[in-house]
Amino acid sequence: MAASNGRTKRQRGEIETLPSGSLRVKVYAGVDPISGKRHYLTEVIPAGRTAAKEAEKARTRLLAQVDERRNPRTRATLDQLLDRWLEVADIEATTRMGYVNKLNKHVRPVLGKLPVGRLDAETLESFYASLRRCRDWCGGRAYVKHRVEGEHTCTAKCRPHACKPLSASSVRQIHWILSGALSRAVRWRWIAVNPAGQAEPPAPPHPDPQPPNPADAARIINEAWRDPDWGALVWLAMTTGARRGELCALRWQHLDLVAGVLTLRRTAYLDEHGELREKDTKTHQQRRVAIDPETIEVLRKLHSRYLDRLAQLDANADVADYVFSPEPDNSRGYRPDTITQRYGRLAIRIGIESHIHALRHYSATELINAGVDVRTVAGRLGHGGGGTTTLRVYAAWLSESDQRAAGTLAARMPPRPVTPTRTAESSPYQLTAAKLREEIAAGTLGPGDQLPAVAELAATHGVSVGTAHRAVALLTAEGLVNVVRGRRATVAQPRNE
Repeated sequence: MAASNGRTKRQRGEIETLPSGSLRVKVYAGVDPISGKRHYLTEVIPAGRTAAKEAEKARTRLLAQVDERRNPRTRATLDQLLDRWLEVADIEATTRMGYVNKLNKHVRPVLGKLPVGRLDAETLESFYASLRRCRDWCGGRAYVKHRVEGEHTCTAKCRPHACKPLSASSVRQIHWILSGALSRAVRWRWIAVNPAGQAEPPAPPHPDPQPPNPADAARIINEAWRDPDWGALVWLAMTTGARRGELCALRWQHLDLVAGVLTLRRTAYLDEHGELREKDTKTHQQRRVAIDPETIEVLRKLHSRYLDRLAQLDANADVADYVFSPEPDNSRGYRPDTITQRYGRLAIRIGIESHIHALRHYSATELINAGVDVRTVAGRLGHGGGGTTTLRVYAAWLSESDQRAAGTLAARMPPRPVTPTRTAESSPYQLTAAKLREEIAAGTLGPGDQLPAVAELAATHGVSVGTAHRAVALLTAEGLVNVVRGRRATVAQPRNE
C-alpha cells in the first residue's frame, strides 16, 4: 500500500495460516501495565472459501478496538477519575473511609497513573491476581521491610519481606469500588465500556463465623467481670448481638429496664481525622431488642454504680449520658477500636483466639441452636433482607438446628405400629417341614415308611406343590428323609443305629 510520499505504508496486524488451514489474525495492542509483557488481540477464522475476506474484516475490527483504547474520549487517569468520583458519590462516612484506604494502599500505586481508556478486563484480572499473591506488590523481589523511612538503625522490627496475599473478600471489595467508579465514567462519556463489568473477581469466600463455645464463653465472662462495668458490656454484647459501634453509642435513655427493652438507634465511628462521631445504624433503622431478667439485673447494677460515681462527683444524672464510658461521669462513649483492643487482650490472657465480633456470632448461633426462627434472629442482629444474610452466614448452625427439629418432630409422632416378629419357622415350607418332623419324632412315620406324595402333602397342609417340594428338600438336607429319583421319599434310619 503506497502512502502520499511514495513510500510503502506498513500494514498493521498480521494474518497467518495455521497447519489446519484456518487463518489467525494477530494485532499488537501494547504492553500490559501489570505484567510488562507485550499484549496481542487474536482471532481465528475457520478455513473456507471466504476465510481471507473474513480475516481481513477481523483485522480491521481488532485494529479499531486498539485505536479506541489508545484514543479515548478523555486523557484522564484512573487517579483523576477516582478523585472526581469520590467528590460526587453519595457514600456513608465509614464506607468512604474504607474505600479511600483501599484505593490509596492497593489501587493508586499500581494503576493510578494509567489512562482510564487503557484499562481493560485483562489488566484488572492481572491486577487482582497479583494482589492475591502479595498485598505489598513486591513483584517477587526480595527486600528488607523497614519499620521507618529514611536513615535509621535497624531493629528486630526491620525484617525481610514475606509475601502475604490479600484476602478474596478484600479483592472483591476493590473490584466493586472500581466498578462503581468506572460505571460513572461511562455515564460521563469518559469511556464507552466499563471494563470492570467484563473482569471476573475472585469467588466470594464461604462465611465462617467462629463463635466461642459455651465453655469459652463462660471463661470470657468470668475474666471480663474483674471489671464489672467491662463485664456488663461483654455480657450485653453476648445477649443482644449488638455491634461494637452500637454499644459505644448506647445511652441510658435507650434503655427501658421496666419493660425489658433495649433500643439501638445510633452507632459510633471514627472519622478520617480520628475523631469520635455518631451516625445511623448500619441498616439505617432503629431496632428494639428484648432483654431477659438476668440482663436487666446486670444493667440495674451498672446504673447503680453510675449513680454512685455521680454522687461522689457531686454531679447530676443525665439520660443522655452513655451506658458504657471510660469517663467517671459517663459523659463520653468508648471508641470502637478501644473495645476491640481490650477484648483482644482479654482473649490472649485466657488463651483463646477470638475477637469482639465473635460475641455477635455467639448470640446468633445460640439463638438458632435454641430453635428461634431465622426472622427473629435477623431482627435482633439488625440484618437486612428479611433474614437472607442470617441464612447465608449461619447456614451450618441452621443445618444443626434442622436436625434437632427433626428429632423434636419424631418425639411428638404417634407410636409406630409394631410389625409381628417372624419366628425361625414362619415360612409355609418351614411350617410343613416342622409338622412332618413332629410325626417322625412321634413314630407316626417310622424308618423306611414312605412319605405321602407331594400333591397329597400340599393338599393336607394347604400349601402349593412347590412349597411341599421345599419342605421335603429341607428334611432331606437334615438327614431325616431319603429321596431316590423315580420313587417316593422315605423316612431315613436314625443316625445312631
